[in-house]
Amino acid sequence: MRICLPVLGSVAAWRQEARRLARAGIPSEAVLWQVGEDAADLFAAEEAPRGPATDLRLPRAAIASMETALHHSDPERFARAYDLVLRLSQGRLRWGDRSDRAMAKLLAQEKAVRRDIHKMHAFVRFREVTPEGANRRAFAAWFEPEHPITEAAVPFFAKRFGDMDWVIATPLHTARFVNGVLEVEETRDPAPLPEDAGEELWRTYYAHIFNPARLMVSAMTSEMPRKYWKNLPEARLIPELIRTAPARAEEMRAKLPTLPPPRVQAVQARLPDHSLPQDVTPASFKAHLDACTRCPLGGCATQGVAGEGPRPAALMVVGEQPGDAEDLAGRPFVGPAGQMFDACAAEAGLDRGRAYVTNAVKHFKFAPRGKRRLHQRPGAGEVMACKWWLGLERSWVQPRLTLAMGATAALALTGSGERLLQRRGTVERAEDGGAVLLTLHPSYLLRLPDEAAAARARAEFTADLARAADFLDQAHSP
Repeated sequence: MRICLPVLGSVAAWRQEARRLARAGIPSEAVLWQVGEDAADLFAAEEAPRGPATDLRLPRAAIASMETALHHSDPERFARAYDLVLRLSQGRLRWGDRSDRAMAKLLAQEKAVRRDIHKMHAFVRFREVTPEGANRRAFAAWFEPEHPITEAAVPFFAKRFGDMDWVIATPLHTARFVNGVLEVEETRDPAPLPEDAGEELWRTYYAHIFNPARLMVSAMTSEMPRKYWKNLPEARLIPELIRTAPARAEEMRAKLPTLPPPRVQAVQARLPDHSLPQDVTPASFKAHLDACTRCPLGGCATQGVAGEGPRPAALMVVGEQPGDAEDLAGRPFVGPAGQMFDACAAEAGLDRGRAYVTNAVKHFKFAPRGKRRLHQRPGAGEVMACKWWLGLERSWVQPRLTLAMGATAALALTGSGERLLQRRGTVERAEDGGAVLLTLHPSYLLRLPDEAAAARARAEFTADLARAADFLDQAHSP
């Protein structure tokens, strides 16, 4: 038995004939499906063998998938679909069972048709052909799909462009939408479309939005297969855009500013403001010092300890950091080390009141041990954080000689706190050019367990203070 389907409306005609044949019990091998032959002669003269009559009940998803797959270009699609209809209705096959070769083939063709329809929706390019005096704008397009999908694809354009007239021609079918009425007919010798100045504008736009830094040729050809390029006015630009993409991307990178990663900005937003105050005076120095957050020491100490003494002064004495007593009192050199300094200064003839006394680090660094706070040596980062405060004091004091007591003071003033015992008693240059006399810190004398060593260290320390006292006397002599 031969069934001839029309070129237009072949899917609807197949559905009608398949329903009639299946209900009549006609087996699939007894039917020959053809498209475009003499559609008036639906049945040949020979009588087809009949099988048992079938009550058709198919899943809704099966009907929709079959109708989509029937827009494929495979000439066996109608016979395959009819065979599946029979087996599904007779319970010999479950819908969606891909282990069946015919079922797997139909589902694969459905996917291919859906993809072809999607590409037609994406890649149709209209040219304006509006005649003079027309009430509605008119457009025309030529597209070459892989499968005969025109009837299934053009309702999308009718909804999308309902305010204009248009024609979409394909090698098999031509769709016309005029005054809101959609018609599909067979294509007969399509005339070439007229040139459209808008296409040049479109190519210019496409070239400008093309991002060479994000070019992935494999991904682009996957979404825009080369077989569709002949229908796209912008396709003639693509080879040149691909060729020049590396050089253009490098040029873009060269012009970009160097920015920190976003995570750096997030971290910086959570950090405290370490900017230096610009309005510090000797009167406001202590208040600014108490509010300092340039290092973590200020958050644990009781208060900042500023220097004290005349400003200006010929001699500046710089210790390491406040101790427990200094932290509580808010004054430098009032604890055990300060008392040792005062005692040795008295022996050396150094009047503390004539010198400016301060510390390299302005807050007390300690480790809690029960109710006690044990002194800890400041780190290099903490010394550098306090260096600005020390420099501010030096700008006010303008000393002619600075006595640096301990490695921390030496680091802050000269940039090096190493080998202090070997450097003790020498005069070096501070980073600002001032003279710096290096000596021991009085707390070092207190920590020495050997009495003889402690006595020698005290004598050396006192001798250095005596040199500072002589310098101070010479500075004040007429």
